Amino acid sequence: MDYKNTLSELINALVNQTGSDIHLATGRKPAMRVAGQLVSLSSLPEYKKEDMEGLLVELIGKDKEKIFTEKQEVDFAYAFGDTVRLRGNAYFQKGRISIALRLIPKNQSIKELNLPPIIETFARKQQGFFLVVGPVGQGKSTTMSAMIDLINRERAVHIITVEDPIEFVHTSDKSIIDQREVGIDTKDFHSALTSIFREDANVIMIGEMRDAETISTAVTAAETGHLVISTLHTNTASQTIERIIDSFPGDQQDQIRVQLAGSLLGIFSQRLVPRISGGRIPAYELLINNNAVSNLIREKRTHEIDVVIETSLSEGMIDMNRSLIELVRAGEISMESAHQYSYNPKSLEQLL
Repeated sequence: MDYKNTLSELINALVNQTGSDIHLATGRKPAMRVAGQLVSLSSLPEYKKEDMEGLLVELIGKDKEKIFTEKQEVDFAYAFGDTVRLRGNAYFQKGRISIALRLIPKNQSIKELNLPPIIETFARKQQGFFLVVGPVGQGKSTTMSAMIDLINRERAVHIITVEDPIEFVHTSDKSIIDQREVGIDTKDFHSALTSIFREDANVIMIGEMRDAETISTAVTAAETGHLVISTLHTNTASQTIERIIDSFPGDQQDQIRVQLAGSLLGIFSQRLVPRISGGRIPAYELLINNNAVSNLIREKRTHEIDVVIETSLSEGMIDMNRSLIELVRAGEISMESAHQYSYNPKSLEQLL
């Protein structure tokens, strides 16, 4: 098998069919995810053990192959030509190699992504903490990239990203952009963030907040004059705040509540919903940190935040159900899809 040519054919097929992911495994035909659904490539053969080993080396190189053998899994990025990049993860299942590849879309503007214009307002802030949240594969990295791209085009600032791996590649425009990859440019997220305080950064983008140390440093950076944009794998704004607080020991939780109440700008939770016309479109929840929200965070009443979002449409906030209903009314998505992606289907019916 010509491994480079095989990958070329798979990636071209993914791009041509506007798919998002490729799944490869020993003893199984390749599969692609198109419009959220997995499709088996039945015309292709099942891959043998040596095929998967060859494809893996082509994707990650000999050095990372050693890391994979030691850790039994590895994250990586793969550049295909000058315009296409993929994020990947290789892992073992039943003692055999499997690989998941995700197509990294081209840099798009906030408008092109069908995101609300208010997201631009957060990108133009000088200081504070903004979170983009949601499950895996719902466009969080794409949204953060669009925010970084806006800052890069409009402001002369120093932007540092810390990612694992680097997904969207940015070229300095008005801003200076330094992109650091964990495992290559820095030991870990916490080490990179600690050193940022000595690197004259204005804007910090953190690919993922995985532990209390990273969260604490990110919040401190937001308090000390930096705009910090990051992500968590949470479903809602209120759940995100609870997850952040619960990641700290009990004796530190009051302090992080106060810090978060003061530094948080907003939380944007998004889902990519199948579009009637094809492809996917974002539905979202947006929390804006006003005085009422800050007080609820400080007073350990985060369970009341959902009500604030639902009743603060005039301030720019929106809950997921209202966003879904607006897409149904616009003819973008079906009511069935709205029910599927709603956090509270019963409440959704009341908005009709």
